[in-house]
Amino acid sequence: MNIELVLFGAFALLTLLSAGLVIFSKSAISSAMALVATFFFLAGTYVLLWAHTVAVLQVLVYAGAIMVLFLFVIMLLNLGESTSSGPRLTLSRILGGGAAAGLFAVLVVALLKMPSAAPGISGPEAVSKGFGTLQVIGVEIFTKWLLPFEAVSLLLLVGMVGAVVVAKSRI
Repeated sequence: MNIELVLFGAFALLTLLSAGLVIFSKSAISSAMALVATFFFLAGTYVLLWAHTVAVLQVLVYAGAIMVLFLFVIMLLNLGESTSSGPRLTLSRILGGGAAAGLFAVLVVALLKMPSAAPGISGPEAVSKGFGTLQVIGVEIFTKWLLPFEAVSLLLLVGMVGAVVVAKSRI
């Protein structure tokens, strides 16, 4: 039992707990703050995986910029406390639960079929020399992953514009 394993277990448990709070919180603002905590715990996991650049980007981009935008949209739409009388079983919730269970089953099968790592290779020696550097990440994003990168940025822009249009009728 080493410290990395203990930290990984702690980050994994805290990530799952905060992600659960995102789903089950009644307040939109509480859900958004739990999502910020989830992003920070994921960044800690990235640090343990020797991906320091990804960890910093996780905190700066997601926990910083994206969550600030989400909070602005929540405040702009004036989403307060939910007034629902209790949990209702609807078709969309049943389908969502089934999809989540199916995704979890696929993840378990993939993890069980995954080969174990070569003995004796772990830590910084197991990765290539340029792994996690801004140069390598930039080349990957703007060559291999350019279309998904731009699609995500367009999706975020459409979401923000849609929230402003919906809130504009209330103002």
